Amino acid sequence: MPMLEFLNPDSVVSSLRVRDKKHVLQELASHAVRRVPNLSERDVFETLLHRERLGSTGIGDGVAIPHGKLPQLDRLFGLVARLEKPVDFDALDGQPIDVAFLLLAPEGAGADHLKALAQVARLLREPGMLERIRSARDATALYALLANGPTTQAA
Repeated sequence: MPMLEFLNPDSVVSSLRVRDKKHVLQELASHAVRRVPNLSERDVFETLLHRERLGSTGIGDGVAIPHGKLPQLDRLFGLVARLEKPVDFDALDGQPIDVAFLLLAPEGAGADHLKALAQVARLLREPGMLERIRSARDATALYALLANGPTTQAA
């Protein structure tokens, strides 16, 4: 069973070039609509921005988990991006982020949405996992790490 079931090989961005928090959200929205055609980039971006206004999804240790619910979705969608350079994200620990996990869920997916957030949190608590995410050589290696879980050390 994949570690992060909502990811697929196309939903990994190994080097996202962004300037600031707003640009991170815009780029994540842009990448999401390329993978889920019935989504509007504007709707995704506004949903993420609205959620950020409630409180930062920057959870600390250089990681953010922007998320939201959209009526156009019929299943959970996830995307992971490593940022080319860390950016300020108003994270809980005040540190910039360099890893972002995007989670989008159907409007009525309360429990599934929460389970996916918990899955990401569990994965990130694995000893050495963040270091392996940061050092994965490309999107393929990063996906393999996230899909198979913490079974091997970084290559």
